[in-house]
Amino acid sequence: MTTNARTVLKVELRPLVGSRFQPTGFPDLGAAEFDSGDGRALLVESAQSMANRLEAATWDDARVDQAEVLAGLPYVKVVDGSGAFLSSSRLEAHRLASAYVMSGTIDGVKGEDWMRDRLGLQAGRPLDHRAVARACFALDPVSLVHGVFFARKAWPWQPKIARAVTSFIEAYDVRPAVSGGVKRDVVINEAKDGATAEGYGTVPHHRVEYTAGRITAYFAIDHSQVRSYGLSKAGTALLTALIDYEIGSLLDGGLRLRTACDLDVVAVLGERPDTADAAGRVAKLLGECGDELAPVTTVTWTGRAKG
Repeated sequence: MTTNARTVLKVELRPLVGSRFQPTGFPDLGAAEFDSGDGRALLVESAQSMANRLEAATWDDARVDQAEVLAGLPYVKVVDGSGAFLSSSRLEAHRLASAYVMSGTIDGVKGEDWMRDRLGLQAGRPLDHRAVARACFALDPVSLVHGVFFARKAWPWQPKIARAVTSFIEAYDVRPAVSGGVKRDVVINEAKDGATAEGYGTVPHHRVEYTAGRITAYFAIDHSQVRSYGLSKAGTALLTALIDYEIGSLLDGGLRLRTACDLDVVAVLGERPDTADAAGRVAKLLGECGDELAPVTTVTWTGRAKG
């Protein structure tokens, strides 16, 4: 479904092998089961996790850099005092608002002060949301796709940008598949006095997986939000191309979410993004954005400040 305001994709999935799968789990809660119109349902992958997976499509761990087809796209790189790579705005949970960026230095200026000035924040002046969006776009356009929250108490404002893409995976008509196993110890069969906590002894364990009548991944793209950033026509188109590239890459590469949760695409309701086409659009639009984009920014982080 596509409108002027939204695009929604529904992707039907199934386990690549067999019929069981392992959903996401939460400490002290286990799997997130709930009732739906299709009977008992289950959250297979959360919106937060899917945002990370989509963003990971822009990064190449083997290169320790962004995907080669996205070369030229700006981002913030964090290095140590010797220049060795530590992290980036694509890998950090808070993206441009990462603690490593805020407590690092950029050209000798503390990251928190440097970022505040880039965002144009001033005491006694209204928060200019478009100026904040333009600044984030210049530093790392992906931050406008997946959101960023600058929760800095010392700043006059704490700008927040919501996700422009929301995705999650749910399963319906689910049933638990309970099994078990044994961790064997060929030296010490029965460990005592807390030795099992150290890894000794033969220990039986249980395991809960699930089967489902249907597994569906959802992707909702908020075009109204993307337009609200006030970027140029080329800048807005670049964000749309990036979104298509991420979704296409995720679906093309398969959804191996966990060791026991490897899902295959069965059908896509809506227009499935073409990854190669999206990458080509990104490359073309990078050249049209001109002064809207900064070069890659390097932040030097030498350790936590002593408090």
